Amino acid sequence: MIYAVDNVAVKVLLVALTRWRVEGKDNVPRRGPLVIVSNHLSLIDPPLLGASVPRGIRFMAKQELFDSLFARVVVQGYGAFPVRRGQLDRVAIRRALEALQDGQALGMFPEGTRSRNGQLQPAELGASLIAARSGVQILPVGISGSERVNGLISILRRPQITVNIGRPFALPSLGGGSGRSRLAHHTELIMERIAELLPDGYRGTDHTPGGSRSHDGG
Repeated sequence: MIYAVDNVAVKVLLVALTRWRVEGKDNVPRRGPLVIVSNHLSLIDPPLLGASVPRGIRFMAKQELFDSLFARVVVQGYGAFPVRRGQLDRVAIRRALEALQDGQALGMFPEGTRSRNGQLQPAELGASLIAARSGVQILPVGISGSERVNGLISILRRPQITVNIGRPFALPSLGGGSGRSRLAHHTELIMERIAELLPDGYRGTDHTPGGSRSHDGG
């Protein structure tokens, strides 16, 4: 209930204060477990994804957000649960896998933190670990423009924000190599899929579309 109310409020604000556009809504599976992965530019990205993707999303949010009462209320309203960055948080991984087993959609930002220059940053292995363990489809999303929402003056300019939703895909089966090397390869595949959905200036130099590809899963 709180999620739905928050979503309506966010949509009203996006329409009123920005030029918000969503592309690829038809690519979203309406039911079943799903890992949604996106680049990360701004604090508004989680509610922006929630408003743009036509199904409920559970988010993994950094532990620090739960230290503030106000922030904790907001993120918990989105069904978020904490994850400790920079370490293997087994509790968070277990909760993520349980959410997927229940048929829910899990929202993740593989970079682990906001990009300071708007371009894709090196990603952590968490998203590929959870996707590989669960075997569920991955839905890539590219966000551009949300970094322009950074104060009253920027809002008065009604910045253009685009959420580009790609086709779901599954990670390929990789034989040989260490577990970490397989996860690193899967992570690069995930970031390439996100890069494909972004304007050139957001991709960075390490995630150029046209490299190795995973197989479509849907």
